Amino acid sequence: MAGTSFKEFAQLRFLLSIEGIGPVKIRNLLSSFHSIDNILEADPTSFSDVEGIGIFLSKKLSEAKKNIPSSFSKFEKEFSILTSQGIKAISFFDEAYPNLLKKIYDPPMIIYVKGDFIEKDNYSIAIVGTRQPTIYGKIQAEKFSSELASQGITITSGLARGIDSVAHQSALKANGRTIAVLGCGINIIYPPENKKLYEQIPEHGMLISEFPLGTKPDAQNFPSRNRIISGLSLGCVVVESGIQGGALQTAEFALDQGREVFVIPGNLGIKQSEGTNALIQQSGGKLVRNPEDILIELELKLKPVIGKTIPKPHVDLSLFEQKILTVLDNKELQIDNIATQTGLSTSDCLVNLLTLEFKGLVKQLPGKVFIST
Repeated sequence: MAGTSFKEFAQLRFLLSIEGIGPVKIRNLLSSFHSIDNILEADPTSFSDVEGIGIFLSKKLSEAKKNIPSSFSKFEKEFSILTSQGIKAISFFDEAYPNLLKKIYDPPMIIYVKGDFIEKDNYSIAIVGTRQPTIYGKIQAEKFSSELASQGITITSGLARGIDSVAHQSALKANGRTIAVLGCGINIIYPPENKKLYEQIPEHGMLISEFPLGTKPDAQNFPSRNRIISGLSLGCVVVESGIQGGALQTAEFALDQGREVFVIPGNLGIKQSEGTNALIQQSGGKLVRNPEDILIELELKLKPVIGKTIPKPHVDLSLFEQKILTVLDNKELQIDNIATQTGLSTSDCLVNLLTLEFKGLVKQLPGKVFIST
């Protein structure tokens, strides 16, 4: 993974340094002018017709263009520091840019990377949670991270205190790969107690940031970081989170990006479980009891990396539950038809169907129609 050329890096850094211009507006400019060279060479008055630019930003671009030589000189020094520290700048247009991240609404124009992105990292699962986990939360984070990592799945998280740190550490302990997305410049170690983890990760995965060198870990950076955590992953596992937790924000990004969200249920009455349990209650995520639930749910997407079919866990069934499943046999049936064919009362059928739904063997459709899964 060689990284982006200095010219492209400097051009993108120049555009991004103009207040009011971000990845979306750069893409809008490119759709009209087809290359960054054309944007920088064009008459700024022609920018006002581009979606999202307007007269005000056109003037800003025009003023900024006068400072291109001094700006490029500054970016040359920055690029030299990146190279000396073994950090690669990867642009959105580079072949090395992660495919999953490219597909989100607002992928960063430049990511700074320490370590190497490999093919299996396209099959990543994010594990996120509170910075103040309970012992239960730590146990679950360790279990899910280590077992998924041992299946060849890359674990992505945010290098924060608490659940994130446990997820990274457990993946490494299982001889797996892990990706840490930072909410600061890639040359900033935050939190400082994660120095050893920060140094270990590039040898078995990657550190990634969209922020320029030296950017401090300010609060406003973390929502941007969270969208990248979910953007790099096929699915996101939320271990523990309060109602206002950043982990829930990551889950929301995942849902918006069309990624799967999995939630480990927490103990009632514990503030660290309020967010996760609410997420389950509001159908914001799928309740998972073990890593196998995730492997089964994502089996087709994960097949290239795990290379096998995941057997469904054995489930003990009552005589009535077995009878209902036999009748359903992958057919969509309304509750009255199920009752008639099983010889059970409608109320007995509903009770047993609810149990089967909880066991993940039956799905309810509108109109009290059921189908086996």
